[in-house]
Amino acid sequence: MSNTAPYDALLLLSFGGPEGPEDVVPFLENVTRGRGIPPERLKEVGAHYFEFGGVSPINQQCRDLIAALRQDFAETGLKLPIYWGNRNWTPFLADTLAEMEADGVRRALVVFTSAYSSYSGCRQYREDLARALEQSGTSIQFDKIRPYFNDPGFVEPMADAVGAAVAGLPESARLAPRLVFVTHSLPRTYAETSGPIGGAYVSQHLEVARLVAEGVSRRTGLVLPHELVFCSRSGPPQTPWLEPDVNDHLRDINAQGATGAVLAPIGFVSDHMEVIYDLDTQAAETAQEIGLPMARAATVGTDPRFVAALRRLVLERAAVARGDSEGDSLSNVVGRLRAFPDVCPLNCCPNPRAPLPAVAGED
Repeated sequence: MSNTAPYDALLLLSFGGPEGPEDVVPFLENVTRGRGIPPERLKEVGAHYFEFGGVSPINQQCRDLIAALRQDFAETGLKLPIYWGNRNWTPFLADTLAEMEADGVRRALVVFTSAYSSYSGCRQYREDLARALEQSGTSIQFDKIRPYFNDPGFVEPMADAVGAAVAGLPESARLAPRLVFVTHSLPRTYAETSGPIGGAYVSQHLEVARLVAEGVSRRTGLVLPHELVFCSRSGPPQTPWLEPDVNDHLRDINAQGATGAVLAPIGFVSDHMEVIYDLDTQAAETAQEIGLPMARAATVGTDPRFVAALRRLVLERAAVARGDSEGDSLSNVVGRLRAFPDVCPLNCCPNPRAPLPAVAGED
């Protein structure tokens, strides 16, 4: 039987999303509280949700991932209960922590549905976890699973998905298509301070883009140009964010003579609203407007290789917590970047507004 000691449980911590029209406005207010997002931007984003009946796919994606993890755990002998909590919508994190403590959980692992290092994708989750511990009055000790962007269980499914998307383009579009790797834009200051020494968010994405592009070349025999672009910009217009925007980029490569484009959402582990609206709706409309054939690659979702990678990361972190040398042998990364530290170093991905308590790190 696989050894998960000293942990009593695994917590899947995600962003959350509305599951009906009546949820949209309260959800967006939770997301943007204290961030100075213009009201017109909230209205714009709310309209995106209403196009899909007020339902974000992210909650169902979490349910599906938990079901896949439970099946994988059962098949491989991991007897570790899995809980689910959200930062911004039900099931709210504080409620989940209260449930965990009532079930006798004293020390747990937490995995974020974000593969990369940034304030929004890591520290803010850790801050919300600290806040929920205080709100719930619980005393569970948490350790987090390290960022898993360069785990082969994340990279290889993306390479397969992008290769399949290339093959799905019209034949004429496969002559000189471009691979367009997409992730969520951030304020430049967030990106510049991400990771222990800064710049991790972009460098990690560039590495995944390179690895996936090489994987596509091995699968298709094609050496295709690729770029990293961004979507879902928000916030005050005077604040610089990461660019280029995916829609601007599609227009640029069309003018340069690209015969087609494959959008690869490497910044997302499942089909979030940013994928089904920003790419499948908005970017698809831009491509149609300019006459550029476009295909969108699938996210990793519940690919068995990704699920197995999360299980392996659980075992790796458990071995590290026990002080076993086995943890080193379990660490599995590809590419030029090393495995990220198990414990976030001091001042890693700092809060750009003011320091707040955070768990599962040195601070």
